[in-house]
Amino acid sequence: MLEKFELKDMIKGWFIGDFDPTLYKTNDVEVAIKHYKAGDFEERHYHKIATEFTIVLNGQIEMDGNKYNNNDIVKIVPGVSTDFKAITDVTTVVIKIPGALNDKYFI
Repeated sequence: MLEKFELKDMIKGWFIGDFDPTLYKTNDVEVAIKHYKAGDFEERHYHKIATEFTIVLNGQIEMDGNKYNNNDIVKIVPGVSTDFKAITDVTTVVIKIPGALNDKYFI
């Protein structure tokens, strides 16, 4: 049986992971599709446990002073900090492995 869900019903685009609501509850991974408006910004932070992959589906972002465009994939390993800025309206896919709640440390 097929089931239909809507991304708008998820929190900040996160739809797989150990949180509610979720489509698949797991600590192994977290997955989100995120939409940003030009100028949106996230403060510099790092993870102690998780490796994070940010895929730019469309638009342009800046992380740690570097610009990334359509189809770029950014890998951020534990202990490496970055900020995030949407240069244009942008859609990203974010994957965190493992799914580690409370693993976001601001600098």
